[in-house]
Amino acid sequence: MTSETIPNKLPYVLAMTGASGSRYGLRLMEVMLQSGCEVHLTISPSAGIVFQTEVNRTLDLKQVTLDDLYPDAEWTKAAEDRFSYYTHLDFGAGMASGSFRTAGMAIVPCSMGTLSSIAHGLSGNLIQRAADVHLKERRKLIVVPRETPLGTIQLRNMTTLSEAGAIILPAMPGFYRQPETVDDLVDFVVARILDQLELPNTLMQRWGDGK
Repeated sequence: MTSETIPNKLPYVLAMTGASGSRYGLRLMEVMLQSGCEVHLTISPSAGIVFQTEVNRTLDLKQVTLDDLYPDAEWTKAAEDRFSYYTHLDFGAGMASGSFRTAGMAIVPCSMGTLSSIAHGLSGNLIQRAADVHLKERRKLIVVPRETPLGTIQLRNMTTLSEAGAIILPAMPGFYRQPETVDDLVDFVVARILDQLELPNTLMQRWGDGK
């Protein structure tokens, strides 16, 4: 995916919350930034704890840089001007207002607590407020929960969000292309998120291709 394939130049909002699946959010942002997208990131404190457990790195959530997220990666320098980070209580961030135009928002991964708060119209932090903004402005909101099993309350909250216009995209990788690595499984889910954001990608071989 190259910058020439990006359908518009509005920024995208990415939030990471306290569910398992930090690698999904990291990979999604990596692909988006390398393709030329502008990404505005916010991370909840619980997501920071999960990140430390799953990625073995500690983040200072007061100020997160691309080097913190992707140490030793060669592409980050070129993407710095298209990356912005906001703390989860920074209601002065543009994403907190409907007047700040975006191309969509993805919450990857999305905890059940965050999902419940959005479903009930709460705006206790920037992530919840930004999601509420995307719903009321009828913009793309992709919610990627990673939880199992799902209880009745959680399923009802997902139904509420779906009825409000959100896209519920659980982190459920497919196996029909015989993935060989964990990265293959991550890319499967990330590719589906990119599809919903209408961003071209070739992260996975699609069903029916290559026959």
